Amino acid sequence: MSGDERRLRLRDARLYLCTDSRKEQGDLEEFLEAVLAAGVDVVQLREKGLEARDEIELAEVFGLVTRRHGALFSINDRADIAWISRPDVLHLGQNDLPVPAARAILGDDVVIGRSTHAPHAVDMALASGVDYFCVGPVWAPDEHPAPGLQLVTYAAGRAPAGSAWFAMGGIDVDNLDAVIDAGATRVVVDRAVTQADDPAAVVEELAGRLRG
Repeated sequence: MSGDERRLRLRDARLYLCTDSRKEQGDLEEFLEAVLAAGVDVVQLREKGLEARDEIELAEVFGLVTRRHGALFSINDRADIAWISRPDVLHLGQNDLPVPAARAILGDDVVIGRSTHAPHAVDMALASGVDYFCVGPVWAPDEHPAPGLQLVTYAAGRAPAGSAWFAMGGIDVDNLDAVIDAGATRVVVDRAVTQADDPAAVVEELAGRLRG
């Protein structure tokens, strides 16, 4: 896929899933097949502390399954891993490489995204040339601070029409409507799907409501 093709798919994307390697469950490929068939548009391998070789091997599995479903595969944080694995997407945190540096490493065919946690970070992301950005966490576990729905509303007011951005953090079937009402049309999910008894059913409901 060319960069232009990936960006077209990104603009049509509504549901972005972050998942680990499913080592405990031992069902990675089966899980990916199920959630992608059910409506996930972008899937990110997100597991801190992986050795580079292990992440490269896992990336091969993610890449094969996402290509079968016409979805996008995202690597988290690691531009060096992305250079080797050539995913569709590299997602950067606030403390990761600057976007121009990541572009210099990967070229224009890899889509680049950035997490944002405050209004000024949203403004910086919009000015930096990222292909998409995420805002949140909307809800955070335990006592961790979260910018909440206010940041979603801020992003909705600042982002140009047609640009790709996602709300993230604690989103599930019970609170999705509040996120949509705040202005989001795309969301990132993780535990709502990865810890579900029936991940595909949860994905079908989320994707259907986002596209409805």
